[in-house]
Amino acid sequence: MKVILLEDVRKVGKKNEIVDVADGYGQNFLIKNHKAVLATAGERRNLDRLKAQEAANQEVLKEEAGATAKRLETIVLKFNASVGKDGLSTSYVSTKQIVKELREKYDIRVDKRKIINPHPIAAFGKTEVEVELFKGVIGKITVELIAK
Repeated sequence: MKVILLEDVRKVGKKNEIVDVADGYGQNFLIKNHKAVLATAGERRNLDRLKAQEAANQEVLKEEAGATAKRLETIVLKFNASVGKDGLSTSYVSTKQIVKELREKYDIRVDKRKIINPHPIAAFGKTEVEVELFKGVIGKITVELIAK
């Protein structure tokens, strides 16, 4: 029996996939529990339409991420840090601080887990930080640590 999965089912397949399952399993578990629908011609057309719509939505999100990436390149985040005896910074800038600063000053929402090199910045001067805004779209933020 061929069914279209409405959600991810472990060891069967992912959402919106057409899979071949045993008749009893498909009828008594997947369809009964609203995890799948029978793969009729009408449902296949609905699936094709849904996939086309999802592809269009993903394209829009990718364009928005590209625009955000261009905007991030113009931003320089400045943080102050005190200088220790040896001339090195006594504090550092974390990804959490970078995300907070972007949200408060520039109204840009970035997930701190999407920062590619998540190590704290402790060196004085300018450092470039890369953020994955969307799959394949990478934005670069300049972070400047200033001695006070």
